[in-house]
Amino acid sequence: MSKILFVSSEAYPLIKTGGLADVAGSLPIALQKEHQDVRLLLPAYRQVLAEVTKTKLLASTSYYNIKVDILETRLPGSKVKVWLVNSPTLFDRNGSPYLDANGDSWHDNALRFAVFCKVATDIALDRLTMNWHADIVHCNDWQTGLVPALLSMHAERPATVFTIHNLSYQGLFDYQTYIDLALPEEFWHMHSLEFYGQLSFIKGGLVYADIITTVSPTYAHEILGEEFGCGLDGLLNSRSQSLFGIINGIDYTIWNPGSDAFLQQKFNIRSLSKKSINKTALQQSLSLPVDASTPMLGMISRLVQQKGLDIILESLPTLLELSEKDRLQIVILGTGETHYEMLLLELAAQYPERLKVIIGYDEALAHNIEAACDLYLMPSIFEPCGLNQLYSLRYGTLPIVTPVGGLADTVIDASDENISANRANGFVQEQQTPAALLNSVKRALLIYKKPDLWRQLQICGMSADFSWQSSARSYVALYEKALEELTAS
Repeated sequence: MSKILFVSSEAYPLIKTGGLADVAGSLPIALQKEHQDVRLLLPAYRQVLAEVTKTKLLASTSYYNIKVDILETRLPGSKVKVWLVNSPTLFDRNGSPYLDANGDSWHDNALRFAVFCKVATDIALDRLTMNWHADIVHCNDWQTGLVPALLSMHAERPATVFTIHNLSYQGLFDYQTYIDLALPEEFWHMHSLEFYGQLSFIKGGLVYADIITTVSPTYAHEILGEEFGCGLDGLLNSRSQSLFGIINGIDYTIWNPGSDAFLQQKFNIRSLSKKSINKTALQQSLSLPVDASTPMLGMISRLVQQKGLDIILESLPTLLELSEKDRLQIVILGTGETHYEMLLLELAAQYPERLKVIIGYDEALAHNIEAACDLYLMPSIFEPCGLNQLYSLRYGTLPIVTPVGGLADTVIDASDENISANRANGFVQEQQTPAALLNSVKRALLIYKKPDLWRQLQICGMSADFSWQSSARSYVALYEKALEELTAS
């Protein structure tokens, strides 16, 4: 058994802005089931404190003359202990964890997460008299990147693992911020935290962690190249022997059509025919024509360029004008860049019986879209792992994807060869173009008209094991490797 300090800037269900929260809310639970002693460290945002009902004060300290308390609670629905970094000056505010009400980064993000990283470092070294010394510190994304760097300065330190959830978010700040944070002088170097004249939080993880992971094997390979390396491909290539890809899992207690309380009708592989009841229920609630035979295409996403919004918008008029025999309905739930939101809403107004666009996020609606739809749209430009294609496969909803990152690792195209081998579970468009997307949808609609074949693809997707337990075992093996390398060094 190893003592693991799992450090994350968000964790579902306490606080969520994206996939990182799903990982941090599920992987610690899975690790605990693998007999690991896990503590989840999380900032005590206003939203988090509103969610927890009981806390215990464990320690108090200060950084930069800012008072910090460490509170203990539990991750809802689990036995995992959560340690909250409570500093009202830094975290008690409205808005998202990273952005203010105007959508701009908080002006003091560098200070906020530097304090968070210093707390993590002191806890890992048992400097706060909490009587718990970490064997492994598992950090996630740029907000935690200073932790491996700070720990590297201590001879008796735990092993460190750093997970990249999205390399394009790097935590870059100016030189004055580096000075203001009073970071060690030796960190201002191109082989340390300096990045083209800026302070880079993420480089702390990439340079100093014993093991680097990404959230899919394909993404681990992609970021070694210039196209997806975000200017860090050279550094990552130098550390390629310590870089590994582990596909994210999904929480089957939350995403399970057989027990999902959000659904109008629960179903599983043996009762797939009941899936369509969710479609007619969603059609009715969204004021779409009610017809179980009409194919429905869904999308739940941040409305940003990365998610393929440009080719989707170019393709939508054609998809919405399909002839009666190929007619389909499209449901999109998400929020993002204003111009994408406006264009989608304009199209929805033009085609009220074919396209429904809901701006925002609604957990219950997300579950119902996954259950109701026949196809799921995810033509991403890049996708470190992706979770919605995994949810879709679990719910018998066939994904349409591009072969990038985790999408390439989880979705197998419905080619004749893959269908014959009974391994096809979706549709892969080889190019990021409107023509390729339209071709994929048309291929899908042809197979949709063959119920037995469609059911074969659904069952293939629903049968795959994307549970967190499989991923957790891979992480435990890497923790052991990190400890071995630390001992050897």
